[in-house]
Amino acid sequence: MNSDKRNEILNCFYKYMPNVKTELKFSSSFELLIAVILSARSTDKSVNKITSRLFQIANTPNDILKLGIKKLKFYIKHVGLYNIKAKHIIDMCSILINNYDGEIPVDRKNLEFLPGVGRKTANVILNTLFGKDVIAVDTHVFRVCNRTKFATGNTVIAVEKKLDRYVLDPYKLYFHNWFVLHGRYICTAKKIKCNICFIRYLCEFNKKIFYE
Repeated sequence: MNSDKRNEILNCFYKYMPNVKTELKFSSSFELLIAVILSARSTDKSVNKITSRLFQIANTPNDILKLGIKKLKFYIKHVGLYNIKAKHIIDMCSILINNYDGEIPVDRKNLEFLPGVGRKTANVILNTLFGKDVIAVDTHVFRVCNRTKFATGNTVIAVEKKLDRYVLDPYKLYFHNWFVLHGRYICTAKKIKCNICFIRYLCEFNKKIFYE
């Protein structure tokens, strides 16, 4: 895919989704961090159900530690990998209190130092909370980028590096959520909805299906 077509795709997303934002519900930096950690191997919808209850009881590092790992597991038991996520969250809360006065670090190195926070989660936090021009590549972004040929690669990091070069700075703030939502509702893993896709004439995936 050439740069002109990529930029046209970005313009389309900006036209149709100008106010895009994450579907995770949060009211503080810490709540978003917890929600993003829980969202791995789980849907945003299921995470929102869980956090709507959890955050009424505990929504700060101190509150989570007071809650304890046993009760935390009870609240998050319906998300994938909840046992290891509970341990990571408890350990993370201790580090936030002891090392960062309970605040969320604002740089990648310190974010990735936190248990349960990998590169994707760090990028989401940097982008959503701190307005950094970084692009988080999750399974939706990875699939849509490769399928459309917007940015191809065999690994998440390979796609991320290409996106960093291909996506103009004004669009980097929105790109992750654009492609996440597109992958979640239109360019799905199964039963792809090309007939209602607003970039179908720019996409390079199996073009013949657009005209049958």
